[in-house]
Amino acid sequence: MDGVSVELAPEELTQEASALDDVWVTIVWNDPVNLMSYVTYVFRSYFGYSEEKATTLMLQVHEEGWSAVSSGNREKMEIDVQAMHSFGLWATLQKSDQGTA
Repeated sequence: MDGVSVELAPEELTQEASALDDVWVTIVWNDPVNLMSYVTYVFRSYFGYSEEKATTLMLQVHEEGWSAVSSGNREKMEIDVQAMHSFGLWATLQKSDQGTA
């Protein structure tokens, strides 16, 4: 493929850039109230994560103070944050700086 270049049309570049801009994350914060087993249960029951993934995320929350537990468009992350609140967890959303969580 020497000498072959692929260029994207301006509208394709805009679509690609806006797709990355649309990635948000749900962050769960450590709190002094909820047991680690309960946080793991929430991650398993709400997100459908395996025991291993849920435990890894829970430990990150416990040891580092927070963990990005889901990613997607803003509307979906608002739903996930509200769900975490309904389980009694402290959660916020923010725009992802890497495009994934």
